[in-house]
Amino acid sequence: MGVHHIVMFQFKADASPEAVKGACDEMVGLAKACVHPATTKPYIKSVTGGKDISIEGMQNGMTHAFVVEFQSVADRDFYVKEDAAHRAFVEKYVAASGAVVAKALVVDFAPGEL
Repeated sequence: MGVHHIVMFQFKADASPEAVKGACDEMVGLAKACVHPATTKPYIKSVTGGKDISIEGMQNGMTHAFVVEFQSVADRDFYVKEDAAHRAFVEKYVAASGAVVAKALVVDFAPGEL
């Protein structure tokens, strides 16, 4: 069963366009950077995302969204709990005192599970 991991960011108002682009590029780059230690190969099926273009006005401040697709719940769990590249990304862009992300929202779902 696959898992879709939806990540939305609100960047800090004073974040430079270069810093925002860097964070977005690294987020998409996690597809190749995240390697499973047992296989020594990337395990993320895909990462897509970009700047919000919705006209509905329901973003609640979120400016960028990403969809990370995993083959299994186990792969998603490894990514969230153990993957060094993911942890480094979170520390650099979300958790650090100088991080450019003001707010993050994450929702996961398995297609067809209602």
